[in-house]
Amino acid sequence: MADRWWQAGILYQVYPRSFQDSDGDGIGDLPGILARLPHLVELGVDALWLSPIYPSPMADFGYDISDYTAIDPVFGTMADFDALLSAAHAHGIKVLLDLVPNHTSDRHPWFEESRASLHNPKREWYIWRDPAPDGGPPNNWLSEFGGSAWEFDPATGQYYYHAFLDKQPDLNWRNPAVREAMHDVMRFWLRRGVDGFRVDVIWHLIKDDQFRENPPNPDWHPGRPPAEKVIPLYTADRPEVHDVIAEMRKVIEEFDERVLIGEIYLPIERLVTYYGADLSGAHLPFNFALLNAEWHAETLARLIEEYETALPEGGWPNWVLGNHDRPRVGTRVGRDQVRVAAMLLLTLRGTPTLYYGEEIGMADVAVPPERVRDPYEKNVPGIGVGRDPCRTPMQWEPAPHGGFSTTEPWLPLAADFRQENVANQQDDSTSVLNLYRRLIALRRQNRVLTQGSYEKIAATGDILVYVRTLSGDRVLVALNLSGEPVSMALEGRATRGRVLVSAFGDRDGESVDGEIALRGHEGVVIALDRTPAGA
Repeated sequence: MADRWWQAGILYQVYPRSFQDSDGDGIGDLPGILARLPHLVELGVDALWLSPIYPSPMADFGYDISDYTAIDPVFGTMADFDALLSAAHAHGIKVLLDLVPNHTSDRHPWFEESRASLHNPKREWYIWRDPAPDGGPPNNWLSEFGGSAWEFDPATGQYYYHAFLDKQPDLNWRNPAVREAMHDVMRFWLRRGVDGFRVDVIWHLIKDDQFRENPPNPDWHPGRPPAEKVIPLYTADRPEVHDVIAEMRKVIEEFDERVLIGEIYLPIERLVTYYGADLSGAHLPFNFALLNAEWHAETLARLIEEYETALPEGGWPNWVLGNHDRPRVGTRVGRDQVRVAAMLLLTLRGTPTLYYGEEIGMADVAVPPERVRDPYEKNVPGIGVGRDPCRTPMQWEPAPHGGFSTTEPWLPLAADFRQENVANQQDDSTSVLNLYRRLIALRRQNRVLTQGSYEKIAATGDILVYVRTLSGDRVLVALNLSGEPVSMALEGRATRGRVLVSAFGDRDGESVDGEIALRGHEGVVIALDRTPAGA
């Protein structure tokens, strides 16, 4: 049963650089988010998740942290953060922070001490190794952002490990002092009133203590990221990581009603292990299956069933449609299908996470080479790994710079921002924005959608149909994943009902009796007549 706020609620991710600029520097900030808080209230979401806002040299735009307990001036001040937190809580909206415990900036005082000498007390806070016999890197471990994951430090004659940029050295989570320091960081923010954390690359935290070579990947081919040349057997998803996460969960449990979410890109059978033994791990190991799924009814139905079957007893499901690292749903499935995608996300069993801009159907933006900011794209150009296209400014108004800023934004806006924006969709009852609002309102009003069981009815051709059930109440969801009209006869139990929400807003309240007919790119949510007692 969904008796915790993070089970019944909806999470909304904001990439702070791109949500709203308040001071005219072209970069979003905390006062800007505060100014746009009414949008989240009207949308109806329950929690605001902020990508990193800590002090950072911005080599990886905030994921290289130089101080875990402060606010970067580009985003504002601690007073600005407290004001946002207070206002969000006043509106019943929780606030989650991104925690980045795998690595720091190379300018973090911890690392500056660590690299100062071989005998510095913080030397073992990071992962240092002697060169290989030939003077090269200690082993074949590769950086996610291209090249070796080992960087030579001439001053001390050793290499340090970095899973991402060389300016992002990995912490040594086998060191108890590191764990305790990060636990104190968590407590700092939890005491301030933060409602939980989304933990960055949580499955990377522990590396092999024998530093064994990763095996070659026989499926790698040119055109794929170079990091995939090896299978990260010894650099990620190590068994000991679950002990680390269990300790983080204990810190969370020191406070009431807080949540621990883990970023984990793993197959479902491995993902579900991050709930931990006896659910001592992450409350929500992020399920990214929809980010890469082929948009076909049978594929989606199989994916949903696989996930539901794999969940441990008591493990709460969750679904993610988009985030700051992957192409937007409007680009992946096409703009015509964004309504269907929204209906899928908001009617499946479990906690949904929205990425800013999805509620107006934003798609990726083509970023010209001279405006590329993403270090991943700069390091590994030409194969489509750049993340800038999904991080462009929120499209608020048909005004200069989309109402995001009074000056040229740090990334370009979409060419169609004057047509596709919040202001234009606000009063259009058929808009994507108002579909999201209706779906979210329906979730709030209808316990079947937050607590009910899931059952597949059909997944044939381009139509996906399933039922959510709770105490005799049933809600049926029918989605057309194509542009062609489809229809399906309802069989078995009571087949009459009433449309609660339709994709285009023009069928709400319509009666259904024995058959579902859907136009191209249409979905409907139907309240079925109650099952007779004993049926």
